[in-house]
Formats: sequence, structure tokens, C-alpha cells
Amino acid sequence: MAMRSPLPVRDGVGPTRLRVPRTGPWETVADYVVGRFAHIDPAILRARFERGEVVDIDGTGLTLATPLGAADFIWYYREPPVEADIPGTERILHQDADLVVIDKPHFLPTTPGGGFLVNSALVRLRRRLDNPDLTPIHRLDRATAGVLMFSARPATRGAYQSLFAARTVEKVYEAVSAAPAGRMPELPAVVRSHLTSTRGSLRAVEDREREPNSETVVELLGTGPSAGAHAGLPVVHTLLRPRTGRMHQLRAHLASIGLGILNDRFYPVLEDESPDDPARPLQLLARELRFTDPVSGAPRCFRTTLTLQERPG
Repeated sequence: MAMRSPLPVRDGVGPTRLRVPRTGPWETVADYVVGRFAHIDPAILRARFERGEVVDIDGTGLTLATPLGAADFIWYYREPPVEADIPGTERILHQDADLVVIDKPHFLPTTPGGGFLVNSALVRLRRRLDNPDLTPIHRLDRATAGVLMFSARPATRGAYQSLFAARTVEKVYEAVSAAPAGRMPELPAVVRSHLTSTRGSLRAVEDREREPNSETVVELLGTGPSAGAHAGLPVVHTLLRPRTGRMHQLRAHLASIGLGILNDRFYPVLEDESPDDPARPLQLLARELRFTDPVSGAPRCFRTTLTLQERPG
């Protein structure tokens, strides 16, 4: 069972939870926090304790003198970072008592992380709809655009989350890739492989010695010259039906058959980190979600209004 936070969502942002060791070379909880976040000015961290902004599971404010071992978990609000501007606005495709479905633009993260807090789909929507209970039911990579679904209330959240856990949601994506210089892979094709990823890793790793744990059906939509920033480049437009949901599955699978997605900085080669280029977003789009509604029993279909700029003209 998830641990309930003693702090509410504030201005669209949920509190952060941190596990604190019971023993160690620190006399107080504050000493541990200062050591744990050595990249932050200690005065800023200690001021949070002085203001009572760091609390335990009962919501009791901890002080600078609270000894180590007095709390196993603490909660606090992150200081809003200085965030880069993200172009584009999320478009609401559907809204009812249980669900909010949006078109997420490229470069916008689903949830706070990686230097983005306010500029995340979750925080933007919580503020826009004044609903602190909004929670994403699934995720899209920051680089991927398209259909993203949120739970609007806790009472039915589990029912919708179970759909994804049971893989009963039909997901459809589109991608645009540079046409291979050599032989074009035969499509349609079913791509299977064993993909693994570790916490904090940038890419999924394919292990050819192990049994496949991921599968994607790849279908051909068309070929021709790009109509976007890569104008004139021969491209391949594909429809993707993932039957599993591994990290970066679609990107890794297309790269493995010689159809690495245009503007992908991770596959097939990991490029050096550089600022986002709004003119060259990853050409991957979450096109459609289909499922039987677990509450009403009615068929549901949510489809994007976005298009991939590099698709054949």
C-alpha cells in the first residue's frame, strides 16, 4: 500500500519523500539532509527545518535538533528550479469525472524530474484544472508527443491503472525514420528482443542471449521525401503497436532494424548532451489509446490531433 503523504499538493506540486537512515555519522536528521544534498547551500536546507517545512509521517515539523533515528521518512517541498522554457501547450482531448486526456507536446515531461518541476504535464494540469488529485495513469518520454491519460479522482484510479498493468490497453504510435542507405527491412514485421534498463540509466540495453521480453509490431504507412526540417530526405513513416511496455522499447526496436527515429539522440548512437532544438523534435508520436472502460463498460478511443512534421509530403 502506498504511503500517504502528510503534506498536500501545493500549487500543483506534490511534496517529496525521503527515507532517512536510523544510524550513521550524523547527529541529527538535518545533518543527514545537508550531507545528502551537498550540492545545495546548507543554509537553505537548515532554513527549511527552522521554518517547520520538513515534517515526519504525522505532519509534525522537525527541528535542527531532531536526532537521527527519530523519523524513518521525511516530507518537504522542493525549491522550484530555474527552468528552461518549453514550447507548446498541452491540449485537452477529453475530460470527465474520472479521466483527463491530453495531447502532450514534445519536450514536456509527464511528471517533475530532471530539472523540470512546474514545466511538467502533471503540474501544468493540476494548476490549470485546480485538481490536486490528478495523477498520470501511464507515462510518455519527455521527447515523445501525443496522447497521455490522467486519473482525475482516487476512487476510480486503481481501475484504470489495472488496465495498463494487465496490458489490456491498445497503444498505437507513429514514427518517422531516415530511409536506410542499404536494404529496407521487410514490413510489416514483429520485432522481439530482451531489453533491460537500470535506475538512472539513459538507454535500454539489448541482450541477444536472453529470451525476448519485449515485442513491437511495425507496419509501413509510407515512404518518400520529408516535408519538414529535413526536407528532401528520404524517410520511412511507420505505425507501431507495442505489445509490451519496456523503457524506450519503440526507439530501440526501430533502431535495431535499421530505422532509427529521426532526431533521436539516444538510438542507435548516444549523442552528447545538448539543448533541446524545438525545430527538430523526436519523430515519435503516441497516436491512439483504445480500451474498455472499467467503470462504465463502454469502449473508449482517444486519438491525437498532432502530426509528425517529418512525415512524407
